[in-house]
Amino acid sequence: MSALSQAAEEYLALRRSLGHQLADHHRLLPRFVAYLDQAGAHTITVEAALAWAQQPEATPGSTVWARRLTVACGFARHMAGIDPQTEIPPAGAIGYRQRRRPPFIFGDTDVAAVMARAGSIRWPLPAASHETLIGLLAATGMRVGEAIRLDRDDVDWAEGVLLIRRSKFTKSRQVALHASAVDALRCYADRRDELMPRPVTPAFFVSIRGTRLIYQVVHEVFGNCCRAAGVGAGAAVTPRIHDLRHSFAVRCLLAWYQEGADVQARLPLLSAYLGHRDPRSTYWYLSAAPELLAYAAQFLDALGMENAP
Repeated sequence: MSALSQAAEEYLALRRSLGHQLADHHRLLPRFVAYLDQAGAHTITVEAALAWAQQPEATPGSTVWARRLTVACGFARHMAGIDPQTEIPPAGAIGYRQRRRPPFIFGDTDVAAVMARAGSIRWPLPAASHETLIGLLAATGMRVGEAIRLDRDDVDWAEGVLLIRRSKFTKSRQVALHASAVDALRCYADRRDELMPRPVTPAFFVSIRGTRLIYQVVHEVFGNCCRAAGVGAGAAVTPRIHDLRHSFAVRCLLAWYQEGADVQARLPLLSAYLGHRDPRSTYWYLSAAPELLAYAAQFLDALGMENAP
């Protein structure tokens, strides 16, 4: 193992101990170090970092180049305190335009159709798990990973609250549930325990083997159910399970606009409920549906008239 490889492992271990989620770093940093080792480099230079980040398998101007450089910059800043010959690439050396994929907005009938297909899965336990999971995601806007990481003890039946532990940005929060959602989760828990009386995991949602659901499998099953139910057929974008989160936010914002609520004042509440770092992340949902843009425009027009001299 080279000195840079050893330093990279220590750097990742330090970042993990501080609570950082390092999906990109764990995947990309070893590749960067391998690139340096193959080139015979013993330190990080701006030239090497840019050359590695802009390797041709990614499309110029995409987020890939910028994400690679972000990883290289972070490691370079760490190494600069160890090796004074380290060069730190300047921030923004690789620009890109972030393109968000437009979401598929699920209606109530869409969600019901997908849940029905999930409930018709051949095996009773996976059928119950996936049907209830989809319903929970639609009713709460939770992230998929948050839902499948739920343990049995994370459900407060008396208060009707879920505890989301150290999710994105290492934040924990509580998610309040409607009484109907609590009833659905209780029915699932009873059915799960009937089919799997000897649990092998503390997970709330379990697979046919009684183990915690796997992220990739959940995505695959959801996609199959959408296709089987005809949901999204002919749509400009293919429905994804994460779009349930977008749909929840859009429905919430639409309801507030329609009832004449002060959306600006309530937006931080939605941001906290969804687990966003700050309300700026939640503002993006305003562009997710034409109806929201229309309501936002009406709000701005009314505000302009109120402030007119």
